[in-house]
This record gives sequence, C-alpha cells and structure tokens, in this order.
Amino acid sequence: MTSAPYASRERSTKERILGAAEALFATHGFAGASLRQVTAAARVNLAAVNYHFGSKDKLIEEVFRRRLDELNTRRLAALAKVAGQEATSLEDVLDAYIRPALDLSRNDGGGAAFVRVLARAYAEHNETLRKFLSENYGHVLRQFAGEFGRLLPGLAKEEIYWRLDIVTGALTYAMADFGVIQRKSDVDERDHRETAADHLIRFAAAGLRNPSVSNSPATR
Repeated sequence: MTSAPYASRERSTKERILGAAEALFATHGFAGASLRQVTAAARVNLAAVNYHFGSKDKLIEEVFRRRLDELNTRRLAALAKVAGQEATSLEDVLDAYIRPALDLSRNDGGGAAFVRVLARAYAEHNETLRKFLSENYGHVLRQFAGEFGRLLPGLAKEEIYWRLDIVTGALTYAMADFGVIQRKSDVDERDHRETAADHLIRFAAAGLRNPSVSNSPATR
C-alpha cells in the first residue's frame, strides 16, 4: 500500500513536470520544446518523465487532459441544467459553452499558459493531438451540437458544426485576450472576462440564428 507522503511526492513530481511542460510548450511549441528542457525546468531526470508519461506525445496529451477534463466537466454540468427545457435559449447554451472556457484563461488560475498551448495546437496541425482531442472530447461538442439542433431545427447538422467551429475559434481568440480591446488597468480581470463573455454570447447567438445560406433569397 502506498504511503501518503510517497503519494504526495509522486503527485508533486508529476505536477512539476506538467507545469514545466505547459510553460515550455506555450513558449516554444510542441516540436520546439525538448524533453531535456522539460526535465531541467521541472528539476527531475528523464526517468521521471518516462515513469509518469512514457513518451513526449503522452506528456502532451496529459497537459491537455489536466485542463480539459475540468473544463468539459464544468461545461457539461452547465449544459445539463438547461438542456431539453422549453424555456432554454441559445444564449443559455452558449453561456454553458463559453463562460467555463473564459474562466480557464484566468491568470490567477494558471490557465493563461494553457491558452497559448491551445493556440499552438491550432497552429501546428498536430494530427496525433487532433486525434486525441477528438476521441476524448468530441462527445462534448456533440452534446452541445445536439442542443443547438433542438433549438435551431431549420439548420442542417453540418451547418451547425460549421458555426460551432467558428464560435470556438472566436472563443479561443477571446481566451487569449490578444484582441484590440485590452483590459484597462482600473478594470478587474473577472469583470473584463464577464464583459467579453457577454459580447461573445450575443455575437455567437446572432450568427447561429442567421438563416442557412442555402435558404436565403439571394441563393434561390
């Protein structure tokens, strides 16, 4: 039976490796950050990385799993409160999708580096990582798409996924806080995130409600 102090040391070592890897991947990308750099930053040897993760690809996956498991648990819990109800609006469902993600991007929650890692994933087109994300978190998007389909019966499933993909891109951009509208020094970070969420939810709802292009008068 594993003793409590030993288990604590194991968790501490694993967390140090994940934290170091997240920061290095955010700065240098997945190909640019080596395991040697990770071990140096985490103050561990290569054997510790191999013991906890087995390979660099598995380490990358665990960096994502550490953040996305919590994010998507919160998303699905928020969705469960509104799904299938007659009074549910697009804004309610978008709120469940968007706010937990913006909360993840908080500096005080340690998510700022992960947002940069997420941006790297989009930019580097890592097929192994894409497969991992699809297999482990694709069901979350499908549940949201199903609720949007219920609220937007006039849109084809493919059209809903196109629009959700665009909403996700806008959300990632908002999470990175790299836009032209920067947080003012006298505005609290939480207030700034709430304002960003409100604007993004309204914008996304308008885009989702827009009639399908194939049904617009201009294309008939």
